[in-house]
Amino acid sequence: MSAREPWKIVRLLAFTQIVSWGSLYYAFAIVALDIQHELGWRTELVFGAFSWSLLVAGLAATPAGMLIDRIGGRVVMTVGSLCAGLGMAGVATAHSAALYLGAWTLIGIAMAMTLYEAAFATINREFIQASRKGISVLTLFGGLASTVFWPLTLKLNTLFGWRDTLLIYSAVHIFLCAPMHAFLGAARIRRPSAAHARGHAGGTRNFTLREALRESAFWKLAFAFSTNLFIFSALSVHLIPLLQRFGHSVATAVLVSTLIGPMQVAGRIGEMLFADRVRPQIVGILTFSILPAALVALLLLGEHQVAVAVFCILYGMSNGILTIVRGIVPQALFGRENYGAISGALAGPSLVSKAAGPLAAAAFVEYNASPSWLIGILLIVSLLSLVCFLAAVKSKATATAMATATTD
Repeated sequence: MSAREPWKIVRLLAFTQIVSWGSLYYAFAIVALDIQHELGWRTELVFGAFSWSLLVAGLAATPAGMLIDRIGGRVVMTVGSLCAGLGMAGVATAHSAALYLGAWTLIGIAMAMTLYEAAFATINREFIQASRKGISVLTLFGGLASTVFWPLTLKLNTLFGWRDTLLIYSAVHIFLCAPMHAFLGAARIRRPSAAHARGHAGGTRNFTLREALRESAFWKLAFAFSTNLFIFSALSVHLIPLLQRFGHSVATAVLVSTLIGPMQVAGRIGEMLFADRVRPQIVGILTFSILPAALVALLLLGEHQVAVAVFCILYGMSNGILTIVRGIVPQALFGRENYGAISGALAGPSLVSKAAGPLAAAAFVEYNASPSWLIGILLIVSLLSLVCFLAAVKSKATATAMATATTD
């Protein structure tokens, strides 16, 4: 494989990630109420099916990652796009709850085969060097998904209705994304030597999934990622109402919240600029530390617009960089050879948390509507997340040092 070929893969994935995230994840927020009004179903069914798809994605993430490790992303992501197209067509033509739930189940499988974890595993497999940079570049484009697809879905929904909008997206997956994924490279990464597999000083041993599951660092990292994503998913739904309960108008809350998107991009650009000089573990520690600081600013000074702006800036940066951290830290701790399987296993609990976050936050608000109550709970969760990440990095570093000393 030439030096340029991996970057062709990143360019292809940049487009398909925008489409996949935009249509499979973000578009639902625009069409959900129209689906409910036309079909006359309860909110629990309409929105519960979407949450169910996230749970399915979590269950399918590990098998999808194992397949990418074995045969590469080309086949897996191509099949994922076909599943996405069929699933969206199923939702678009659904008149029964069974078909609706079945279609969202297929979309959940497609998410596991096409979204970030699958793309990161593909990049890791195809890049002999610079996989971290490839992941960072890809997240810059993936961050545009909501910016592109919220207004696009709104426009299409206004012109054609939700069914035709989803059928259009179905066609894009089948006739555009699937062929683009079929053009992804099929290079074989260089297998490490046996000595490297056992581990050298300064190197990272390539763990199998079974070995990683026996490491305490794996479970600490999984908990850190899942609890962090729980916070982000909860606030993605409840942030605007939360700011209103602090006394801000809807217009002000929405305006200040628009800082989040640009700061996600700014955070990712900053990570790229310093990637060659800062280890992934350090980037992770900084990222996990920023979120509690943001929540403290909101908890103590949430009535002030400046404090809300500070929160949105820090929150956006943390959220943006966290996506990269999820892609680069598993490789740094467990090696690259079985990256897809291990990162998929780490993604499973996170996707469950992503589905549970908004529901749990709604229950907290139902119990106590005070904004400080919800922010206080999320602050505690963020501190637990930080502690777990620190423990994961420390325990893995200690184990590596002991293994190195034994080898020497």
